[in-house]
Amino acid sequence: MASIITFIGWHDSGKTTLATQVVTELTKLGYRVAVIKSTSDEGIAFDTPGTDTYKHKAAGADSVMLVAPDQMVLQTKNTDLSLRTLAHRYFPDVDLVIGEGFKTARRIPKIEVFRNLDQKLREEVHGVVAVATDLEGVTGEYVFRLDAARDIALFIEKRYLRIKGRRETVTLLVNGEKIPLKDFIQEALAGTVHGFIKTLKLNKDMKEIELRIQLEG
Repeated sequence: MASIITFIGWHDSGKTTLATQVVTELTKLGYRVAVIKSTSDEGIAFDTPGTDTYKHKAAGADSVMLVAPDQMVLQTKNTDLSLRTLAHRYFPDVDLVIGEGFKTARRIPKIEVFRNLDQKLREEVHGVVAVATDLEGVTGEYVFRLDAARDIALFIEKRYLRIKGRRETVTLLVNGEKIPLKDFIQEALAGTVHGFIKTLKLNKDMKEIELRIQLEG
């Protein structure tokens, strides 16, 4: 299951430029990265030269999603899903999902980007783990320059990507939210589902199984 971090900041703060540079650095390190961008604009073009989504794809992102009030690309209506739900549902196979925007996302680490002290968001939002700015005198545990994309990528790698231990074999989402499972529960669920599917005699080399259950009522 992918780690998630989001870049927040006012319009024209430089967060798109920095985020695309960080995507490039992370892909150089061998990680698979997806980007989910939030915007308040409507009727905008997607994935054409000059757009933010195009820049993210050109930077090396494996997948790009745009979330806007009137649409969500993959071409569907915006159902107000959380950043965590979007990441887990649509990008389960990447190492990291980078958000752009989503300043109110709960339990999501955020990197704040700003060029003006009057535009700081840390007093309004929770979860800011680092700051990127060229202003002098800004203090904090993790403060980066706007041209320090590689340092930020290494910070993300060390803090959110170098996860020790056995990789999850089963991921359970309930209403889009990931439910933590102990190892023995993962093994029991995987064995049970695999056993049922083997009785179907599909004559396929099964490496991964996806199961979605829609409950009525």
